[in-house]
Amino acid sequence: MFVLVEMTDTVRIPPWQFERQLNESIAEELNKKLANKVVYNVGLCICLYDITKLEDSYIFPGDGASHTKVHFRYVVFHPFLDEILIGEIKSCSQDGVHVSIGFFDDIVIPPESLQQPAKFDEAEQVWVWEYETEEGAHDLYMDIGEEIRFRVVDETFVDTSPTGPSSAEPSTSSATEEVQKKEAPYTLVGSISEPGLGLLSWWTNS
Repeated sequence: MFVLVEMTDTVRIPPWQFERQLNESIAEELNKKLANKVVYNVGLCICLYDITKLEDSYIFPGDGASHTKVHFRYVVFHPFLDEILIGEIKSCSQDGVHVSIGFFDDIVIPPESLQQPAKFDEAEQVWVWEYETEEGAHDLYMDIGEEIRFRVVDETFVDTSPTGPSSAEPSTSSATEEVQKKEAPYTLVGSISEPGLGLLSWWTNS
């Protein structure tokens, strides 16, 4: 679920922080810049693990701050494909079941990846597994707040960095910007379409 990623960055330390230890100032600046941010094709940055190398610091003309090239390792949330995770159902919609694991909410289990046969209950706004038994079908509801075990089957990164003005019409460009704002920079796609996956209560109570 968590991986160590080697990164390199140039960190700017303002003059009023020169009295502090350089390592402390750099660690603080790196966490300000990266913590809780998604790095494209890397994952969700959690916290600094360690600094492996500090290169020489430079002060450029017109800027009293120091600039130091830093090699460091960062703790990143980036589950590998086929990893099994446990989360909590945040909401349900026609698009599938939306899951949260506390610090990360952009997880969706699409309808085709649910235990089959499944249906969406419009009145309750939840997905239902129509579990077949010898006595007939039983409706097992995927209620909000329930713990759910799922397999990571896909991931999607979206580049949400600002883009320059385009030659498109203003109305079209503003509509596109609104769509981009709503897109999550990092989304996990899950599946529960195999025995043992799904609500924990389905398997522990049986």
